[in-house]
Amino acid sequence: MKRIFIFLVVSVAIFSCNNNEASNTDSDKDSYEKTKESLRETEEKNPQNFLIISGDNKNNLVGQTVVKAIISNKASVAIYKDVDIQLDFYSKTGTLLETDKETVYEILNPGESKSFKTKYFAPKGTDSVALKILGAKIQ
Repeated sequence: MKRIFIFLVVSVAIFSCNNNEASNTDSDKDSYEKTKESLRETEEKNPQNFLIISGDNKNNLVGQTVVKAIISNKASVAIYKDVDIQLDFYSKTGTLLETDKETVYEILNPGESKSFKTKYFAPKGTDSVALKILGAKIQ
């Protein structure tokens, strides 16, 4: 009789411990999903904070300014597409000569980088081109 009683007590203790682990795992999963959704919302509201652009320019034989750049997605969750960029053309003295806008039609997954190239007949006296991310659409 004592053996049966001890067996029942041990069985109840083991099964009750198992249920706590399952509920802890569920709450950890829920917490992770909430954090992930919060992060996604932040990244989707401010794509310019998570997209980085770098590039350079040169002149070709026809007299066009060729701009080559790389756009990188530093977001953890958000997927961006159709990135809007601004190109500012400056003189040797730093005077802004012209501003143009362009859309790069690419899909950027988290951690991914894409390169692009564009050509402009830049204003006379252009020495450098500055690139800036204006925004992007969410995939």
